[in-house]
Amino acid sequence: MDRVDDDRLKRLLGDPELAWVLDRVRRRIELGQPLSGTIARSTATATERGAVGRLFGRPPRAARGLSVSLGELDALLRRSGAHTGGLAAAVVTLTGPVTVRAEQTAHDARAWAHAFRRIEATTMGRPELAAWSEHIRSTGLVKRLAGAEPEAARELLDALASVVAALPSAGESLSAFAARVTGRAHALDDGTPLGTLALGAARALAALEPPGADESPAEARREAWAAVGVLCDELSSTVLTLGLPGDASATGRVLAAAGVSGEPVWLTLRQLVRSPPQWREAGAGDALVVENPSVVALAADELGARCGPIVCTNGQPRAAAMVLLRSLAAAGFRLRHHGDFDWGGLTIGNLVHRRLPAEPCQFDRDAYLRAVAAHPHAAPLTGSPTSASWDPELGAAMREAGRRIEEELVAAELLRELA
Repeated sequence: MDRVDDDRLKRLLGDPELAWVLDRVRRRIELGQPLSGTIARSTATATERGAVGRLFGRPPRAARGLSVSLGELDALLRRSGAHTGGLAAAVVTLTGPVTVRAEQTAHDARAWAHAFRRIEATTMGRPELAAWSEHIRSTGLVKRLAGAEPEAARELLDALASVVAALPSAGESLSAFAARVTGRAHALDDGTPLGTLALGAARALAALEPPGADESPAEARREAWAAVGVLCDELSSTVLTLGLPGDASATGRVLAAAGVSGEPVWLTLRQLVRSPPQWREAGAGDALVVENPSVVALAADELGARCGPIVCTNGQPRAAAMVLLRSLAAAGFRLRHHGDFDWGGLTIGNLVHRRLPAEPCQFDRDAYLRAVAAHPHAAPLTGSPTSASWDPELGAAMREAGRRIEEELVAAELLRELA
């Protein structure tokens, strides 16, 4: 065991003018460098030169530069009995423990690898989660959410693994799902660390992209959770329909009853997730996607039970609308989209065409010019111009004509599509 003479050690190295020596030695230990060779100070004060002279028992040099042989200093400490462990041990005694960075880095790497162990095991064999798993590890997202301590990250990621293992669910509310899986009803609330990570997993499982600048983050969140069978505000998110085929499911029976009398039906997100219609039993066809509920009302008045399938987004599509339209597209329905000929209508159209396999229905440059000719006194077009992703010429024609054509003005043509 090393012997230390505290008084002698402090007399030798405790001089404040030698603090720079201790600092240099500590840094070498931290970096894992050998304590050999010399350390130098290019501009030393007279008092610092005097301190080094007293340390080695020789007169100070006149030159401004100053150097200390680490090997000589180590031998001095051992020989004098100040510290038989030598220079490294003496510096630790005087200044406190030193962490070797390479060792700390290796320790941290092992700790972080352990933190990710369970979530990586959970996602193994699920290729749809591979990119998401790599993303949360490589981008530092977990560190930003959990903090820099691997143990805190491990607790968060273990809870995340439990959530991912339980997806998809069978139509539970978010709070009930969170309580069952994590033991905390609000663990997956919007903005919580676990909720943020789990939402990304839900999007990966459903092959959904994060919301764009023109989308509602709240509705995109509801849609992502609904896509994996978890419900957020499932009664407030609704979609208006008419003429959708019925089937033996609970929701399908509602549609069948309404279809007999040709009445529109509001479907909730809850119905679409907990008892989704079985479209394949009815066969696929065309489904018209419109923007305004008044068009659905006109279709019900004019066509009633003869009306073909129509889905109304009621402005920007909410989660219920997106879930319904995705299910129709998956069943082979051709989604044909129409909206207002204004800048808001084009913005909604861009979202629909970006997120769904939709095609325009009388919603292009030629249809707009026909409508302007038929309604020359339509309201002026206002707002910030945009372009239509499905028809680059439409936006330019609208800027030139400067007229807003509401969907109701061309409803007669749309009804012919539905008959």
